[in-house]
Amino acid sequence: MNAIEPIPQQSWLLRIFLGEGDRYQSKPLFEIIVKKAKEMGLAGATVLRGSMGFGAHSRLHTARVLRLSEDLPIVIEIVDDRKKIDRLLAEAAEILSGGLVTLERVTVVRYAPHEEKPVED
Repeated sequence: MNAIEPIPQQSWLLRIFLGEGDRYQSKPLFEIIVKKAKEMGLAGATVLRGSMGFGAHSRLHTARVLRLSEDLPIVIEIVDDRKKIDRLLAEAAEILSGGLVTLERVTVVRYAPHEEKPVED
């Protein structure tokens, strides 16, 4: 197992709000951003899929049983030091044409991989 690079206790939380249907060169935009974050060595990324939301166009997107939307809200969350986040934002600026991007200070309480627990018979 590779050793993980520590992240500072005082770090930054990047949130990118998109629509599930947002694409870049026919690929889902959230996938491109997460893969870019991994390539650039950021600590990790999480993609959250919302069940309802609206954005700058005030169009309501919902996942009701009778009308399954293919453009549900997506939030990408990434925590790391400010320099790494800024580098990712510079790279992503070319492909982000809309959405909402926020940045806030956070305190990292724990950052470690899950421990493999031995399987008992």
